[in-house]
Amino acid sequence: MTTKVSIRFYKDSKVRAVWDDEQNKWFFSVLDIIGAINEQEDYQKNRNYWKYLKAKLKKEQSELVSATTQLKLLAPDGKRRMADAVDHEGVIQLAKSVPNNKAMSFLDWFTYSDNSIDGQSRKKAYTFWESNIIAEDEIGTVKALQKIHAYIFGGLYDFAGQIRTKTIWKDGTIFCRAEYLPRELDRIERMPQSTFDEIVSKYVEMNVAHPFMEGNGRSTRIWLDLIFKHALKQCIDWSQIDKKQYLHAMRLSTTNDSAIRRLLNSALTDQISDRELFMKGIDYSYYYEQVE
Repeated sequence: MTTKVSIRFYKDSKVRAVWDDEQNKWFFSVLDIIGAINEQEDYQKNRNYWKYLKAKLKKEQSELVSATTQLKLLAPDGKRRMADAVDHEGVIQLAKSVPNNKAMSFLDWFTYSDNSIDGQSRKKAYTFWESNIIAEDEIGTVKALQKIHAYIFGGLYDFAGQIRTKTIWKDGTIFCRAEYLPRELDRIERMPQSTFDEIVSKYVEMNVAHPFMEGNGRSTRIWLDLIFKHALKQCIDWSQIDKKQYLHAMRLSTTNDSAIRRLLNSALTDQISDRELFMKGIDYSYYYEQVE
């Protein structure tokens, strides 16, 4: 029985994964891996390539073929269909079997991505769904945001959950000066959060404040969804929001938040109890933070 899905992003290529409860591990789409390595988006071409490579490996009596399993993945036509998938070790074997000098770059990314701080915190973020650490009366508070940050970055950053005491900036943009931050966070916490516009305004202001040394975007997007769920019985389907459009809209939001309002509004859904939607949201949230 499969209960969790995940999307990893390699140079903007999606590599889908499915959690298998029986074997207690992730399995990754073979066609996605081949497409990522070959930088090929055409589904049929990737399918043909795998057919050729699979026959070649079978003749060589490669263990990879026997280790390949079939799990349901979302096909291009929108339906879930059985597709070839391999586990972590299988991904490594597959990448090494592709006669392409780009394969090693993919392999370096794959072996690093799960062990990096981002990889470790993403795994913790997946489990936030079952955590129930935020009480209903804490939703939209600074305390709730600190709890989220502490949960996903605990043990990875020594400042997890702690409001920064240093002034920081990014890409030439300076965030709220540290000496004014406590007062600013108090003001943001008291902002109303009953309507869509009020919630987005609060989110934008929290982004400008940037209360943590690192990990602000990933924790604040979870914080935002909790507010939407509580106030509007809706949440954001982050997989519907393009990375470049989102980052551009957030940069503009410091002076004009109309673009981020449009993006968020277009991705609103009432599927607040959909665990798969939450998992995809985490994947996209971390994808937004990947440096190009």
